[in-house]
Amino acid sequence: MCNVCGCGTGETRLEGEALDHEHEHEHVHADGTVHRHAHHHADEHAHDHAPYRWVPAAAHWHAHRHADGSVHSHDHVHEGEHIHGDGSVHYGQGPAGAHAPGMSQAQMVKIEQNILAKNDGYAERNRSWLADRGILALNLVSSPGSGKTTLLVRTIEELKNKVPVAVVEGDQQTSFDAERIRATGAPALQINTGKGCHLDAHMVGRALEKLSPPEDSVLLVENVGNLVCPAAFDLGEAAKVVVLSVTEGEDKPLKYPDMFAAARLMLVNKIDLLPYLSFDVHKAIDFARRVNPTLEVIQVSATTGAGFADWLGWIDARLGEARAGRQQTVDQLRARIAELEARLAAKG
Repeated sequence: MCNVCGCGTGETRLEGEALDHEHEHEHVHADGTVHRHAHHHADEHAHDHAPYRWVPAAAHWHAHRHADGSVHSHDHVHEGEHIHGDGSVHYGQGPAGAHAPGMSQAQMVKIEQNILAKNDGYAERNRSWLADRGILALNLVSSPGSGKTTLLVRTIEELKNKVPVAVVEGDQQTSFDAERIRATGAPALQINTGKGCHLDAHMVGRALEKLSPPEDSVLLVENVGNLVCPAAFDLGEAAKVVVLSVTEGEDKPLKYPDMFAAARLMLVNKIDLLPYLSFDVHKAIDFARRVNPTLEVIQVSATTGAGFADWLGWIDARLGEARAGRQQTVDQLRARIAELEARLAAKG
């Protein structure tokens, strides 16, 4: 299962090994501290989990029957719901930015805060582990079919003689993408999320333990194809890279703003197909920067290699930042050791 939000319960696999069933359970707090305790099986829990279920739009029309048998009906508007003049309904108007049947906006906000706080604890642990080793981790996110895996394969081919590269692959089912990555010679681990719609920091932490990427290397995480849920989940990465294919439509950044707001870089992929499409690259970039004014943009083709010099240069600059951060930590530790040694010498 997703170890922080519960989606895909009982179905998550890391290279075929279940991630959900552990006899020792581990909690990571927001500050990165960890404690463990015995884990109870599902039938031993006494928690009361409210069921989530999809409710059709017709459920917002209510009919009431009175004691005398007469009936009247009316439209019912839920908290956080907004009905426009054209009849379209928007469920993201409340503070939670979403709607769940039978649950108030305050309850939803509280649940989201608890879920993300738990995930952020795991993410900080991953980030610290990566920083200590000077490893650059990038979280690639997109819709299904954007060309992420093809982009990764070409990226690995370009980088493998310059810097070690490892990959974490996220898909609901199959290991096809991990097999494509391994064919390049790069190590890759497949995480299958089942019904889960995103990777979380706990899953990636487990993958790091198994992959054990070397110091001063690059870790590329290909998230589940989804422009919604992965936006909210920090994996401990240095940056989210959102891949927008020219076959998708230039309005995606406005339709799915959270993802583009969370990203540091947008790769506009498949630009070799532009002569055959009506996709407006400038409009797509404008829409993305309305959501995220600081978003960096590179246009690429994973098929022809167009734009790859800029993409590889961007990776190299981020890798330099990771290595500089590691060196700064080392220098600080050395300075602290020297200070302590000087104090001991003064007392002696």
